[in-house]
Amino acid sequence: MKSFINEDFLLTSESSKILYHDYAKEMPIYDYHCHLSPKEIAENKSFKNITEIWLDGDHYKWRALRALGINEKYITGDAGDYEKFKQWAKSVPYTIGNPLYHWTHLELKRYFHTDVLLSEDTAEEVWNRCNGMLKDPTLSAQKIIESSNVKVIGTTDDPVDDLRYHKLIKEDKNIKTKVLPTFRPDLAIELRKPGFMDYVTELGNVSEVKITNYSTLLQAIEKRASYFHEVGCRISDHGLEVLPFEECTDEEAATIFSKAFNGETITNMEELKYKTNILMYLGRLYHSLGWAMQLHLGPLRDNSQRMFARVGPNTGFDSINDFTLAKSLNGYLNGLDRTNELPKTIIYSLNPTHNYVIATACGNFQTEGIRGKVQFGSGWWFNDQKDGMLRQMTDLSSIGLLSTFVGMLTDSRSFLSYTRHEYFRRLLCQLVGGWIDSGEAPKDYPLLGKIIKDISYNNATEYFDINVDA
Repeated sequence: MKSFINEDFLLTSESSKILYHDYAKEMPIYDYHCHLSPKEIAENKSFKNITEIWLDGDHYKWRALRALGINEKYITGDAGDYEKFKQWAKSVPYTIGNPLYHWTHLELKRYFHTDVLLSEDTAEEVWNRCNGMLKDPTLSAQKIIESSNVKVIGTTDDPVDDLRYHKLIKEDKNIKTKVLPTFRPDLAIELRKPGFMDYVTELGNVSEVKITNYSTLLQAIEKRASYFHEVGCRISDHGLEVLPFEECTDEEAATIFSKAFNGETITNMEELKYKTNILMYLGRLYHSLGWAMQLHLGPLRDNSQRMFARVGPNTGFDSINDFTLAKSLNGYLNGLDRTNELPKTIIYSLNPTHNYVIATACGNFQTEGIRGKVQFGSGWWFNDQKDGMLRQMTDLSSIGLLSTFVGMLTDSRSFLSYTRHEYFRRLLCQLVGGWIDSGEAPKDYPLLGKIIKDISYNNATEYFDINVDA
C-alpha cells in the first residue's frame, strides 16, 4: 500500500511535482525566526524520549488534546511520559483535517523513518522505535539541525539575555549553521503589564545604566542592541496585540514613563502614546544598525482565567484578535519612511482578515535598490497550515509580488519542526503548478523554478544582512 507521506504528498499535478522535486526539495533552510533554545543547541542536547522532544511545550498538540476532553494531567500535568504519549497517539486519528495530522506523520517519516500511522493501536510500536532511535547521536539537537540542511537559525532573545550560548555556538567549529540572536524588547514596551518596573530594573543592571527616566531607558535599550549586534544579531522582533499609532512627542513619552516609574495609573491613551513613541525610536535604531524588523500582530493571549491560574501563560489559551489596523500600520511605516529611517520590515498577520490591509500597506513603502523591503510575512501561528499558507501566498501575489517573498520559518520550539519548510514548499509548488495547469502561468519551468528556489531560500539570503558562509 502506498505510504501516506509519499514523495508526491500534497502534489496533485505533474507541474507541481516537477517544481517541487526539481527545484524546491533540495534547497537549504533559512529559519530566520524560531523559539529554539540556544542552550540546547550549544550543549547538543540529547532527548530522553519522544515525549520530551515532541510533546513538551507544544501548545498546538495541547489544544487538540483538550478539545478531545483529555485530562490535563496528560497534557501539562504530572502523568508519566509514556502515559502522555499514549494519550497523544490515541488522539492523532481524530486530528484529521487539522495540520497536526500532517505534521505528526511528516516528522515520524523524516526523523524516525517510519510510515506507521500513529494511533492507540500503534502507540507502543512507535514509542519503542522513536526512543530507540533517540539513543543515536544522529538525533541530538545539533545533528537534527545539520541533517535538516539548516544554514541560518534566528532565535528569539530578550535584551537582558547575556547571549552566552550564542557565543559558545559561534566558537564551536563543529556547528556549521549560523545561530544568531533576535532582539525582542516586548517587556520594555508593555508598561501596564505586571512586572514592568522589575524588568526595567533588570535592564538597567545588565546594561550598566541607572534607569531613572525615559531617556535613560532608551540609553539602556541602545546599549543592549549594540551588544546584540556585536554577537551577530541582525533581526529584531515584536509581538503586539495591536499596533498602536498615536502621535506622541518625546516629552509626552517621558512624562508617561515617569508616571509608570512612580507607580501611577496609566490611561489607555497614555499607553498607546508611549508605545508609539518607543516603537518609533526602535524602528530608527534598527535602521541605523542595518537590521530587519519583524512585527507579529494580533494575538489575544491567556484568555482562560481558570486555566491561566492553573497552568500559567503560553500554554495554549490564545486566540486571534480583531482590531482596526490599516490607519495605524500605514501611520507607523510612514512615520519612519518620511525621514528615510524605515528598516527592512516583515509584517505577520494573525488575523487573516488583515491580509489585504498588510499587503497593500507593504506596497506603499518599498525602496529603490531593495527587493521587497517591506514584506507581508508568511502564514503565522493559527495560519501556518494549508489553508492559511495558501491564502497568504495567494493574497500576496494578488496585491504584491510573490517572487520577492522571503518564505517560511518554523516559529517553533521543537527541533523536529523543520518539516514545516517542506510542508510550505510542497504547498508553494502546488499553488504555482495549479497556475500552470489552469493556463494562468506559462509552462516555463526554468523561470518558475527559479522563483520557487528564491522563495524557498535565496530571497532570505539576499534580504538579511547575514553572511551565511562566513
